[in-house]
Amino acid sequence: MDLKVLGKSDVKVTPISFGAWAIGGWMWGGADEKEAIKAVQKAFDLGITSIDTAPVYGYGKSEKLVADAMKDIPRDKYQILTKYGLNWESEDGHFRFMSEDDQGNPVPIYAWASKERVKKECEDSLRRLNTDYIDLYQIHWPDPSTPIDETMEAISELLEEGKIRAAGVCNYSTDQVEEALKTVPLVSNQVPYSMINRKNEESVIPQAVEKGMSILPYSPLQRGLLTGKITPGYEFSGYDTRKTDKYFKDENIRRVQQLLDVIRPIAEEHNATLAQVVINWTVHQPGMGTVLVGARNEKQVSDNAGSLDFSLSDEELSEITKASDAFSLVD
Repeated sequence: MDLKVLGKSDVKVTPISFGAWAIGGWMWGGADEKEAIKAVQKAFDLGITSIDTAPVYGYGKSEKLVADAMKDIPRDKYQILTKYGLNWESEDGHFRFMSEDDQGNPVPIYAWASKERVKKECEDSLRRLNTDYIDLYQIHWPDPSTPIDETMEAISELLEEGKIRAAGVCNYSTDQVEEALKTVPLVSNQVPYSMINRKNEESVIPQAVEKGMSILPYSPLQRGLLTGKITPGYEFSGYDTRKTDKYFKDENIRRVQQLLDVIRPIAEEHNATLAQVVINWTVHQPGMGTVLVGARNEKQVSDNAGSLDFSLSDEELSEITKASDAFSLVD
């Protein structure tokens, strides 16, 4: 795959990245470690050399699995995008939400990005990932308990030390981005984006385009909903937050199916799956850097990689966007 420059940095990434949220098992009902390692390796073999992970995905598990998968690959042949700022180890920071461990025990998650904490988290991630540097280091969620300039001062020092190559943010508002830019150059903002969740087109994406930053869209398939494989009444297993996600209400699933009915003939024309067309459409939206697409096994990785094996015409892209414009959710 042709590499794309991330923002105004010298970091180059593939048009789609391996999203390593699901392999950590966190919020996805568990994951098989052997299958996860094979999935990461398959992605690399198919040219997807960029991997997006985070410490909180499985409480360190995802980063360790990435390291295991890539241990025999020269470090300059792949790009690691990881994060900081979510704390499950203590009650320090700003409480964000309740999670669960593998045994179903409650685990409170706090947003915490003090300067000292950021430095510690970086060292922890470097150790788990078995690497000397991180290509893109991103704050996972805003931390109301810490001034943004304090957080970004730590990031500036990590850049100077060569422990990270570029700085990004996740889930930042336009005001938060402006504040962070006063201290450190940002190259990206990672935000949720899909053809049924386009609210960030209002201000976040235009700001990124104006500032020369890249958007890293996550959940482009809306956590599997846009694959067409989830139907009304679908039962999720284990600790899976999709059970209570409004997108997965039966009525919304039915509405998504109606949207996908419009896309289906286009997919058939290209001998592609619905998911491949959705990913392809996302890649071509304004401001997109690398589209984060998760996978738990080799088959899913192969399907994701196939999303760039065909070209959608301007007319097809327009038809899909029109169908997306007409979509609405019920609460």
